[in-house]
Amino acid sequence: MKTKLSDRLRPLLLGAALLAATAQAQVRPLDRVVAIVDNDVVMQSQLDARLREVQQTIDKRGGALPPEHVLSQQVLERLIIENIQLQIGERSGIRITDEELNQAMGTIAQRNGMSLEQFRQALARDGLSYADARDQVRREMIISRVRQRRVAERIQVTDQEVQNFLASDLGKMQLSEEFRLANILIPVSEGASSSEIQAADRQARELYQQLQQGADFAQLAISRSASETALEGGEMGWRKAGQLPPPFDSMISQLNPGEVTEPVRTPGGFIILKLIEKRGGDTQVRDEVHVRHILIKPSEIRSPEETRRLVERLYQRIVAGEDFAELAKSFSEDPGSALNGGDLNWIDPNALVPEFRQVMSETASGELSKPFQTQFGWHVLQVMGRRATDSSTQFREQQAANLLRNRKYDEELQAWLRQIRDEAYVETKL
Repeated sequence: MKTKLSDRLRPLLLGAALLAATAQAQVRPLDRVVAIVDNDVVMQSQLDARLREVQQTIDKRGGALPPEHVLSQQVLERLIIENIQLQIGERSGIRITDEELNQAMGTIAQRNGMSLEQFRQALARDGLSYADARDQVRREMIISRVRQRRVAERIQVTDQEVQNFLASDLGKMQLSEEFRLANILIPVSEGASSSEIQAADRQARELYQQLQQGADFAQLAISRSASETALEGGEMGWRKAGQLPPPFDSMISQLNPGEVTEPVRTPGGFIILKLIEKRGGDTQVRDEVHVRHILIKPSEIRSPEETRRLVERLYQRIVAGEDFAELAKSFSEDPGSALNGGDLNWIDPNALVPEFRQVMSETASGELSKPFQTQFGWHVLQVMGRRATDSSTQFREQQAANLLRNRKYDEELQAWLRQIRDEAYVETKL
Protein backbone atom coordinates (compact mmCIF):
# COMPACT_ATOMS: atom_id res chain seq x y z
CA MET A 1 0.00 0.00 0.00
CA LYS A 2 1.46 3.26 -1.01
CA THR A 3 1.62 6.16 1.44
CA LYS A 4 0.79 9.68 0.41
CA LEU A 5 3.61 12.22 0.13
CA SER A 6 1.83 14.38 2.67
CA ASP A 7 1.82 11.53 5.17
CA ARG A 8 5.56 11.06 4.81
CA LEU A 9 6.26 14.82 5.21
CA ARG A 10 3.95 15.35 8.19
CA PRO A 11 6.45 14.01 10.84
CA LEU A 12 9.24 16.04 9.27
CA LEU A 13 7.15 19.19 9.26
CA LEU A 14 6.02 18.55 12.81
CA GLY A 15 9.63 18.07 13.92
CA ALA A 16 10.73 21.26 12.16
CA ALA A 17 7.88 23.17 13.79
CA LEU A 18 8.87 21.88 17.23
CA LEU A 19 12.50 22.85 16.64
CA ALA A 20 11.45 26.33 15.51
CA ALA A 21 9.20 26.74 18.53
CA THR A 22 11.98 25.61 20.86
CA ALA A 23 14.46 27.98 19.24
CA GLN A 24 11.96 30.82 19.45
CA ALA A 25 11.35 30.08 23.14
CA GLN A 26 15.08 30.23 23.78
CA VAL A 27 15.57 33.62 22.09
CA ARG A 28 15.69 36.41 24.64
CA PRO A 29 16.37 40.02 23.72
CA LEU A 30 19.73 40.88 25.33
CA ASP A 31 19.24 44.64 25.15
CA ARG A 32 17.16 47.25 23.42
CA VAL A 33 17.20 50.95 22.60
CA VAL A 34 15.12 53.08 24.98
CA ALA A 35 16.07 56.48 23.53
CA ILE A 36 17.67 57.88 20.41
CA VAL A 37 19.71 60.98 21.22
CA ASP A 38 21.14 62.85 18.20
CA ASN A 39 23.84 60.48 16.89
CA ASP A 40 23.78 58.06 19.83
CA VAL A 41 21.38 55.88 21.80
CA VAL A 42 20.54 55.03 25.40
CA MET A 43 20.18 51.29 26.01
CA GLN A 44 17.86 49.44 28.38
CA SER A 45 20.90 48.00 30.17
CA GLN A 46 22.15 51.52 30.92
CA LEU A 47 18.76 52.51 32.26
CA ASP A 48 18.50 49.38 34.41
CA ALA A 49 21.98 49.88 35.85
CA ARG A 50 21.32 53.53 36.72
CA LEU A 51 17.92 52.63 38.21
CA ARG A 52 19.62 50.14 40.55
CA GLU A 53 22.13 52.78 41.66
CA VAL A 54 19.39 55.35 42.32
CA GLN A 55 17.26 52.83 44.22
CA GLN A 56 20.22 51.81 46.39
CA THR A 57 20.98 55.47 47.16
CA ILE A 58 17.36 56.18 48.14
CA ASP A 59 17.26 53.01 50.28
CA LYS A 60 20.44 54.02 52.14
CA ARG A 61 18.95 57.42 52.90
CA GLY A 62 15.78 55.79 54.18
CA GLY A 63 13.59 57.59 51.65
CA ALA A 64 10.43 56.32 49.99
CA LEU A 65 10.75 55.23 46.37
CA PRO A 66 8.44 56.95 43.86
CA PRO A 67 6.35 54.75 41.52
CA GLU A 68 8.58 52.73 39.19
CA HIS A 69 7.34 54.35 35.98
CA VAL A 70 7.96 57.83 37.43
CA LEU A 71 11.46 56.91 38.59
CA SER A 72 12.27 55.29 35.23
CA GLN A 73 11.22 58.42 33.37
CA GLN A 74 13.31 60.66 35.63
CA VAL A 75 16.38 58.46 35.31
CA LEU A 76 15.99 58.18 31.54
CA GLU A 77 15.80 61.97 31.26
CA ARG A 78 19.02 62.23 33.29
CA LEU A 79 20.74 59.74 30.97
CA ILE A 80 19.55 61.70 27.90
CA ILE A 81 21.00 64.96 29.26
CA GLU A 82 24.28 63.18 30.09
CA ASN A 83 24.42 61.66 26.61
CA ILE A 84 23.97 65.06 24.96
CA GLN A 85 26.84 66.48 27.04
CA LEU A 86 29.09 63.50 26.25
CA GLN A 87 28.49 64.03 22.54
CA ILE A 88 29.41 67.70 22.95
CA GLY A 89 32.59 66.57 24.70
CA GLU A 90 33.37 64.15 21.87
CA ARG A 91 32.91 66.87 19.24
CA SER A 92 35.06 69.27 21.31
CA GLY A 93 37.92 66.78 21.52
CA ILE A 94 37.74 66.38 25.30
CA ARG A 95 39.62 63.26 26.40
CA ILE A 96 40.39 61.79 29.83
CA THR A 97 43.74 60.01 29.94
CA ASP A 98 44.23 56.74 31.81
CA GLU A 99 46.58 58.54 34.19
CA GLU A 100 43.91 61.15 35.05
CA LEU A 101 41.30 58.43 35.49
CA ASN A 102 43.55 56.32 37.72
CA GLN A 103 44.27 59.35 39.87
CA ALA A 104 40.55 60.13 40.16
CA MET A 105 39.73 56.56 41.21
CA GLY A 106 42.51 56.67 43.80
CA THR A 107 41.15 59.94 45.17
CA ILE A 108 37.63 58.51 45.47
CA ALA A 109 38.99 55.49 47.33
CA GLN A 110 40.98 57.74 49.69
CA ARG A 111 37.95 59.88 50.46
CA ASN A 112 36.16 56.74 51.55
CA GLY A 113 39.11 55.71 53.72
CA MET A 114 40.03 52.75 51.50
CA SER A 115 42.84 51.47 49.38
CA LEU A 116 42.06 50.95 45.69
CA GLU A 117 41.71 47.19 46.25
CA GLN A 118 39.33 47.72 49.19
CA PHE A 119 37.34 50.07 46.98
CA ARG A 120 37.05 47.35 44.32
CA GLN A 121 35.79 44.90 46.95
CA ALA A 122 33.26 47.42 48.32
CA LEU A 123 31.87 47.96 44.82
CA ALA A 124 31.59 44.20 44.30
CA ARG A 125 29.65 43.86 47.57
CA ASP A 126 27.19 46.46 46.26
CA GLY A 127 26.81 44.50 43.03
CA LEU A 128 28.85 47.01 40.97
CA SER A 129 31.87 46.25 38.82
CA TYR A 130 35.05 48.31 39.04
CA ALA A 131 35.10 48.66 35.25
CA ASP A 132 31.57 50.13 35.26
CA ALA A 133 32.45 52.51 38.10
CA ARG A 134 35.59 53.59 36.27
CA ASP A 135 33.59 54.25 33.09
CA GLN A 136 31.03 56.27 35.04
CA VAL A 137 33.79 58.41 36.59
CA ARG A 138 35.26 58.99 33.12
CA ARG A 139 31.84 60.12 31.88
CA GLU A 140 31.42 62.47 34.86
CA MET A 141 34.88 63.98 34.28
CA ILE A 142 34.07 64.65 30.62
CA ILE A 143 30.72 66.21 31.54
CA SER A 144 32.40 68.37 34.18
CA ARG A 145 34.88 69.72 31.64
CA VAL A 146 32.16 70.35 29.08
CA ARG A 147 30.24 72.37 31.66
CA GLN A 148 33.32 74.31 32.71
CA ARG A 149 33.88 75.38 29.13
CA ARG A 150 30.33 75.97 27.93
CA VAL A 151 28.74 77.41 31.08
CA ALA A 152 31.72 79.52 32.16
CA GLU A 153 31.72 81.38 28.85
CA ARG A 154 28.07 82.37 29.43
CA ILE A 155 28.79 84.01 32.80
CA GLN A 156 29.72 87.69 32.76
CA VAL A 157 30.62 89.65 35.91
CA THR A 158 31.09 93.38 35.37
CA ASP A 159 33.40 95.67 37.32
CA GLN A 160 30.33 97.57 38.52
CA GLU A 161 28.81 94.37 39.93
CA VAL A 162 32.05 93.67 41.81
CA GLN A 163 32.21 97.17 43.29
CA ASN A 164 28.52 97.07 44.27
CA PHE A 165 29.04 93.72 45.99
CA LEU A 166 32.12 94.95 47.89
CA ALA A 167 30.15 97.98 49.11
CA SER A 168 27.17 95.90 50.29
CA ASP A 169 26.71 94.60 53.85
CA LEU A 170 26.59 91.05 52.49
CA GLY A 171 29.87 91.55 50.62
CA LYS A 172 31.60 92.99 53.67
CA MET A 173 30.41 90.06 55.78
CA GLN A 174 31.34 87.34 53.29
CA LEU A 175 34.81 88.78 52.61
CA SER A 176 35.64 89.61 56.22
CA GLU A 177 38.48 87.86 58.02
CA GLU A 178 37.88 84.27 59.15
CA PHE A 179 39.41 82.52 62.14
CA ARG A 180 39.98 78.81 62.71
CA LEU A 181 39.44 78.34 66.42
CA ALA A 182 39.58 75.81 69.26
CA ASN A 183 38.16 76.18 72.75
CA ILE A 184 38.39 74.90 76.30
CA LEU A 185 35.33 75.22 78.54
CA ILE A 186 35.41 74.99 82.33
CA PRO A 187 31.71 74.68 83.14
CA VAL A 188 29.74 76.57 85.78
CA SER A 189 26.23 75.33 86.60
CA GLU A 190 23.32 77.76 86.49
CA GLY A 191 22.80 77.82 90.28
CA ALA A 192 26.51 77.66 91.23
CA SER A 193 27.61 79.23 94.49
CA SER A 194 30.29 81.90 94.63
CA SER A 195 32.82 79.37 95.89
CA GLU A 196 32.09 77.06 92.91
CA ILE A 197 32.47 79.98 90.51
CA GLN A 198 35.80 80.92 92.11
CA ALA A 199 37.01 77.31 91.88
CA ALA A 200 36.14 77.21 88.16
CA ASP A 201 37.91 80.55 87.67
CA ARG A 202 41.06 79.22 89.37
CA GLN A 203 40.96 76.07 87.23
CA ALA A 204 40.63 78.10 84.02
CA ARG A 205 43.51 80.41 85.02
CA GLU A 206 45.66 77.41 85.88
CA LEU A 207 45.04 76.00 82.37
CA TYR A 208 45.79 79.40 80.86
CA GLN A 209 49.17 79.49 82.66
CA GLN A 210 49.98 75.99 81.41
CA LEU A 211 49.18 77.07 77.87
CA GLN A 212 51.38 80.14 78.23
CA GLN A 213 54.20 77.81 79.26
CA GLY A 214 53.80 75.67 76.15
CA ALA A 215 51.27 73.00 77.13
CA ASP A 216 49.46 71.29 74.24
CA PHE A 217 46.03 72.91 73.78
CA ALA A 218 44.43 69.86 72.15
CA GLN A 219 45.56 67.52 74.93
CA LEU A 220 44.24 69.86 77.64
CA ALA A 221 40.96 70.18 75.76
CA ILE A 222 40.57 66.40 75.55
CA SER A 223 41.38 65.86 79.25
CA ARG A 224 39.88 68.95 80.92
CA SER A 225 37.31 70.68 78.69
CA ALA A 226 33.54 70.22 78.98
CA SER A 227 32.95 71.57 75.47
CA GLU A 228 31.09 69.39 72.97
CA THR A 229 34.20 69.57 70.74
CA ALA A 230 36.57 68.44 73.52
CA LEU A 231 37.34 65.05 71.95
CA GLU A 232 38.36 66.85 68.74
CA GLY A 233 40.95 68.83 70.69
CA GLY A 234 38.46 71.67 71.06
CA GLU A 235 38.38 72.34 67.28
CA MET A 236 35.48 74.65 66.34
CA GLY A 237 36.26 75.13 62.66
CA TRP A 238 36.16 78.49 60.87
CA ARG A 239 34.28 81.47 62.32
CA LYS A 240 34.00 85.14 61.40
CA ALA A 241 34.46 87.71 64.16
CA GLY A 242 30.82 88.76 63.75
CA GLN A 243 29.74 85.20 64.63
CA LEU A 244 31.47 85.34 68.03
CA PRO A 245 29.87 86.79 71.16
CA PRO A 246 31.46 89.82 72.84
CA PRO A 247 34.20 90.20 73.95
CA PHE A 248 35.62 87.38 71.81
CA ASP A 249 34.77 89.24 68.58
CA SER A 250 37.29 91.96 69.41
CA MET A 251 39.78 89.78 71.35
CA ILE A 252 40.32 87.26 68.55
CA SER A 253 41.25 89.96 66.03
CA GLN A 254 44.20 90.95 68.20
CA LEU A 255 45.72 87.45 68.32
CA ASN A 256 48.37 85.89 66.12
CA PRO A 257 47.97 82.25 65.05
CA GLY A 258 48.96 79.97 67.92
CA GLU A 259 47.99 82.43 70.67
CA VAL A 260 45.15 82.02 73.18
CA THR A 261 42.75 84.39 74.92
CA GLU A 262 42.61 84.81 78.68
CA PRO A 263 39.69 82.95 80.32
CA VAL A 264 36.39 84.78 79.80
CA ARG A 265 33.27 84.24 81.93
CA THR A 266 30.20 83.25 79.90
CA PRO A 267 26.77 81.94 80.98
CA GLY A 268 28.04 78.37 80.57
CA GLY A 269 31.38 78.79 82.33
CA PHE A 270 34.90 80.05 81.63
CA ILE A 271 36.13 79.77 78.03
CA ILE A 272 39.64 79.95 76.57
CA LEU A 273 39.91 80.33 72.78
CA LYS A 274 42.92 79.48 70.65
CA LEU A 275 43.51 81.02 67.20
CA ILE A 276 44.86 78.22 65.00
CA GLU A 277 44.98 80.16 61.72
CA LYS A 278 43.22 83.00 59.92
CA ARG A 279 42.40 83.89 56.34
CA GLY A 280 40.80 86.65 54.29
CA GLY A 281 40.37 90.17 55.59
CA ASP A 282 41.60 93.50 54.31
CA THR A 283 45.32 92.73 54.26
CA GLN A 284 46.72 90.26 51.79
CA VAL A 285 50.51 90.23 51.53
CA ARG A 286 51.81 87.94 48.81
CA ASP A 287 55.39 86.76 48.50
CA GLU A 288 56.75 87.05 44.96
CA VAL A 289 60.02 85.92 43.42
CA HIS A 290 61.76 87.35 40.36
CA VAL A 291 63.22 84.30 38.61
CA ARG A 292 64.53 83.24 35.22
CA HIS A 293 65.19 79.73 33.93
CA ILE A 294 66.30 77.59 31.04
CA LEU A 295 64.17 74.56 30.15
CA ILE A 296 65.41 71.63 28.06
CA LYS A 297 62.92 68.88 27.15
CA PRO A 298 63.54 65.28 26.12
CA SER A 299 62.30 64.50 22.61
CA GLU A 300 62.29 61.80 19.95
CA ILE A 301 65.78 62.85 18.90
CA ARG A 302 67.12 63.62 22.41
CA SER A 303 67.01 61.00 25.14
CA PRO A 304 66.43 61.91 28.83
CA GLU A 305 70.11 61.29 29.55
CA GLU A 306 71.23 63.52 26.67
CA THR A 307 68.83 66.19 27.92
CA ARG A 308 70.40 66.07 31.40
CA ARG A 309 73.91 66.30 29.96
CA LEU A 310 72.95 69.34 27.85
CA VAL A 311 71.58 71.18 30.90
CA GLU A 312 74.77 70.31 32.81
CA ARG A 313 76.88 71.86 30.04
CA LEU A 314 74.73 75.01 30.00
CA TYR A 315 75.05 75.25 33.80
CA GLN A 316 78.84 75.02 33.55
CA ARG A 317 78.92 77.71 30.82
CA ILE A 318 76.88 80.10 33.03
CA VAL A 319 79.15 79.40 36.01
CA ALA A 320 82.14 80.12 33.74
CA GLY A 321 80.71 83.57 33.00
CA GLU A 322 78.55 83.28 29.89
CA ASP A 323 75.41 85.39 29.79
CA PHE A 324 72.33 83.56 31.18
CA ALA A 325 69.87 85.51 29.02
CA GLU A 326 71.72 84.81 25.77
CA LEU A 327 71.93 81.08 26.53
CA ALA A 328 68.20 81.06 27.39
CA LYS A 329 67.35 82.72 24.06
CA SER A 330 69.44 80.16 22.19
CA PHE A 331 68.59 76.96 24.06
CA SER A 332 65.52 77.27 26.30
CA GLU A 333 62.43 75.38 25.13
CA ASP A 334 59.97 77.33 27.28
CA PRO A 335 58.08 79.35 24.64
CA GLY A 336 56.71 81.76 27.23
CA SER A 337 60.06 82.98 28.49
CA ALA A 338 62.83 82.02 26.04
CA LEU A 339 62.63 85.23 23.99
CA ASN A 340 62.86 87.23 27.25
CA GLY A 341 66.09 85.54 28.22
CA GLY A 342 64.23 82.99 30.35
CA ASP A 343 62.73 85.73 32.54
CA LEU A 344 59.50 84.72 34.30
CA ASN A 345 59.30 88.18 35.93
CA TRP A 346 57.80 88.54 39.41
CA ILE A 347 55.76 85.42 40.10
CA ASP A 348 53.77 83.89 42.96
CA PRO A 349 55.58 80.67 43.99
CA ASN A 350 52.20 78.94 44.39
CA ALA A 351 51.70 79.23 40.63
CA LEU A 352 54.68 76.91 40.01
CA VAL A 353 54.99 73.12 40.16
CA PRO A 354 56.27 71.80 43.54
CA GLU A 355 59.74 70.76 42.31
CA PHE A 356 60.42 74.16 40.75
CA ARG A 357 59.04 75.96 43.82
CA GLN A 358 61.23 73.94 46.20
CA VAL A 359 64.47 74.55 44.28
CA MET A 360 63.59 78.23 43.95
CA SER A 361 62.97 78.53 47.71
CA GLU A 362 66.37 76.93 48.44
CA THR A 363 68.23 79.28 46.08
CA ALA A 364 69.40 82.60 47.50
CA SER A 365 68.78 85.88 45.65
CA GLY A 366 71.35 86.36 42.91
CA GLU A 367 72.35 82.69 42.99
CA LEU A 368 72.14 79.98 40.33
CA SER A 369 70.57 76.59 41.04
CA LYS A 370 72.08 73.31 39.98
CA PRO A 371 70.19 71.49 37.20
CA PHE A 372 66.99 69.79 38.37
CA GLN A 373 64.08 67.91 36.82
CA THR A 374 60.31 68.54 36.78
CA GLN A 375 57.45 67.03 34.78
CA PHE A 376 58.29 69.49 31.98
CA GLY A 377 61.96 68.56 31.57
CA TRP A 378 65.33 69.71 32.96
CA HIS A 379 65.83 73.24 34.32
CA VAL A 380 68.45 75.56 35.68
CA LEU A 381 67.15 78.70 37.38
CA GLN A 382 68.47 81.95 38.81
CA VAL A 383 66.69 83.93 41.53
CA MET A 384 66.88 87.65 40.75
CA GLY A 385 65.09 88.94 43.85
CA ARG A 386 62.28 88.52 46.38
CA ARG A 387 59.55 90.87 47.62
CA ALA A 388 56.30 90.98 49.57
CA THR A 389 53.44 92.63 47.66
CA ASP A 390 50.27 93.99 49.22
CA SER A 391 47.60 92.66 46.88
CA SER A 392 44.65 93.31 49.19
CA THR A 393 42.51 95.27 46.73
CA GLN A 394 43.19 92.91 43.86
CA PHE A 395 42.60 89.88 46.09
CA ARG A 396 39.26 91.18 47.42
CA GLU A 397 38.05 92.06 43.92
CA GLN A 398 39.00 88.59 42.69
CA GLN A 399 37.20 87.01 45.65
CA ALA A 400 34.09 89.08 44.96
CA ALA A 401 34.15 88.17 41.25
CA ASN A 402 34.47 84.46 42.12
CA LEU A 403 31.56 84.64 44.55
CA LEU A 404 29.38 86.38 41.97
CA ARG A 405 30.31 83.82 39.29
CA ASN A 406 29.47 80.95 41.66
CA ARG A 407 26.11 82.58 42.35
CA LYS A 408 25.35 82.77 38.64
CA TYR A 409 26.71 79.32 37.81
CA ASP A 410 23.71 77.18 38.86
CA GLU A 411 21.26 79.48 37.11
CA GLU A 412 23.34 79.51 33.91
CA LEU A 413 23.88 75.76 34.09
CA GLN A 414 20.15 75.05 34.23
CA ALA A 415 19.49 77.46 31.35
CA TRP A 416 22.23 75.81 29.27
CA LEU A 417 20.95 72.29 30.00
CA ARG A 418 17.45 73.30 28.91
CA GLN A 419 18.90 74.81 25.74
CA ILE A 420 20.92 71.76 24.68
CA ARG A 421 17.96 69.49 25.51
CA ASP A 422 15.63 71.58 23.34
CA GLU A 423 18.13 71.66 20.47
CA ALA A 424 18.82 67.90 20.48
CA TYR A 425 16.86 65.28 18.55
CA VAL A 426 15.44 62.89 21.15
CA GLU A 427 13.07 59.98 20.56
CA THR A 428 12.14 57.86 23.57
CA LYS A 429 10.92 54.26 23.23
CA LEU A 430 9.78 53.36 26.75
